[in-house]
Amino acid sequence: MKTLSKLLGRIDYECLAGTVDTQVDAVVYDSRKVTPGCLFICIAGANADGHAFAAEAAQKGAKALVVERDIAAEGVTVIKVADTRYAMAFIAAEWFGNPAGKMKTIGITGTKGKTTTTYMVKSILEHAGHKVGLIGTIEVIIGEKRIHAVNTTPESYLLQEYLRQMADAGCDAVVMEVSSQGLMLHRSQGFVFDYGIFTNIEPDHIGPNEHADFEEYLACKGLLFRQCRVGIVNRDDSHWAQVTAGHTCELETYGFSPDADLRAGDLELIKKPGELGVSFRVEGKMDFRVEVTTPGRFSVYNALTAIAICRHFKVEEAVIRRAFPEAKVKGRIEMVKVSDTFTLMIDYAHNAMSLESLLGTLREYEPNRLVCLFGCGGNRSRLRRYEMGEVSGRLADLTIITSDNPRFEEPQAIIEDIKTGIGRTEGKYVEICDRKEAIAYAIDHGEPGDIIVLAGKGHEDYQEIKGVKYPMDERDLIRDILKERGWKEDMQTS
Repeated sequence: MKTLSKLLGRIDYECLAGTVDTQVDAVVYDSRKVTPGCLFICIAGANADGHAFAAEAAQKGAKALVVERDIAAEGVTVIKVADTRYAMAFIAAEWFGNPAGKMKTIGITGTKGKTTTTYMVKSILEHAGHKVGLIGTIEVIIGEKRIHAVNTTPESYLLQEYLRQMADAGCDAVVMEVSSQGLMLHRSQGFVFDYGIFTNIEPDHIGPNEHADFEEYLACKGLLFRQCRVGIVNRDDSHWAQVTAGHTCELETYGFSPDADLRAGDLELIKKPGELGVSFRVEGKMDFRVEVTTPGRFSVYNALTAIAICRHFKVEEAVIRRAFPEAKVKGRIEMVKVSDTFTLMIDYAHNAMSLESLLGTLREYEPNRLVCLFGCGGNRSRLRRYEMGEVSGRLADLTIITSDNPRFEEPQAIIEDIKTGIGRTEGKYVEICDRKEAIAYAIDHGEPGDIIVLAGKGHEDYQEIKGVKYPMDERDLIRDILKERGWKEDMQTS
């Protein structure tokens, strides 16, 4: 139980009714979870507005309401603020005892690279003896506990609850993905990050319930640099100066640019049976050579970002080198060893931008054939299907068109849209609607020197059809395929 005045200590507010000296025994922002004696924060969401349930919350026994516009409710303390989402972040932080202050906090924002970089940072810091919590797109990791993630950046109340659990579990650092939506909706407010990182930005997440335009997307990314002590940014991104405009933090840069504080140079591609990687020299603020077991230039950026962060923790170079091979991310250029003659990987690339980046990178490794297997989600933009079909038709030697999450659409209708995109190129393709059969075709027809990419599903372990999510993990499908063919059970992921 805490005093309302204590919870409101770091925000501006007006008490419209009642008293701030009242005690509350819970903080709630979902009207369905209102309990007697709680503080109910009225949040305007995409589908419902908490203000519409204010009177009902008071009738259920809520002691206080936090609102951003006038409401009709009697017998309850009413606190008015400019923005209830912003207020909730600070209230939640106070409710859970400001746990972020007990750990070093690292927030990573950008269009691409956030997920992989968080796992790299976690791996390096743990090799150096730290205990690190992680919050991201795939999962939340607190010690041995793993929690499936719903949003890249959780609602502020849930975020603060996770931070509290991490502090109680003995974590001395937390690394988290900070989405533009999370920044726009103030989910990461309530504390100041020790380190704020910008990886890159490209037009994405623009549309209904996301960002109105690229300018808004850019501005939201930049909010992180008014909420951190040290900002670490990709000097090679053409928008880095715009993203950091008005920053209130110390600023340092990384990249290939000779003007960057921490630089990558002397790049070498590594190609081994069933494995692709890259080696480069770290220059500038540090000086040593490192090898990463994922391919291409974007892997260099991810690694360099992680090194730029871990430098502030004074991690030794030898520790960094040892940590990279163990920094595995499910569904992000995840190598699956099924053959000594060709390379198979799983990746989350699920739009034209990410697919073009991936296939363009793999082209640099001069495969015998580059084979791309993918489908597209139903009840989503048809334009994405045309674009992904065109990208794969242009960059892959063979495209295997299959099903992804058809949702409430017919899988064949989605395939026809993808074929429209491929039709704009001279690319070869086959269509196999059943994803397991499509993967089996890719494996059965693999040739020496091929690179085969299973794109779009990544870390997902389900297929959504007509409103139902059925279990489907590509790793399990591959294992079943190999077993059915009598191959030795030696499948390995990396």
